[in-house]
Amino acid sequence: MFPVLRICLTFMLILGLGYPLIFTFAAKGIFPWQAEGSLIYGDNNVVIGSALIGQTFESPRFFQGRVSAVGYNGAGSGSSNLAPSNPALIERIELSLKDWELRNPSVPAVTVPLDLVTSSASGLDPHITPEAAEAQIPRISLATGISQNRLKELVAGHIEERELGLFGERKVNVLKLNIELQRMIQ
Repeated sequence: MFPVLRICLTFMLILGLGYPLIFTFAAKGIFPWQAEGSLIYGDNNVVIGSALIGQTFESPRFFQGRVSAVGYNGAGSGSSNLAPSNPALIERIELSLKDWELRNPSVPAVTVPLDLVTSSASGLDPHITPEAAEAQIPRISLATGISQNRLKELVAGHIEERELGLFGERKVNVLKLNIELQRMIQ
């Protein structure tokens, strides 16, 4: 019985303590920013968010991200898991389109990029398509007084290309974009 306990304790220490510690320290040494949560700091070294988790921006002066099924609650991710034919999903999208029309009266709802009225699988996606960012430019220009051309340049400067030129889609991180927009407004 004692050899079994020794083996169990040995493996608990190796796999339960040693293995996680080794990889945690290796990750912090090789990828320190990512290992700490990809945190973005503002003035006075205060954390204002993570580059990996979306946030809600209510002000018409800022770019809005995707709809979140979990309210951008980083404690848990998930989607609504509603089928495209589900009346609840159709109703939620219709509400999102009405909200779009209220916030963006100069941009017809028929031109709204799909990612602005649908949620991502995780409910935490911090990115939108470049087209979704550009669709919001007229509203933001009107609210801030910044020219549409200058806002287009801002969006173009924040487009993240596909990984290795192959994987994923072109995207814009809404938090990073709004941080830069905030600096322009001040």
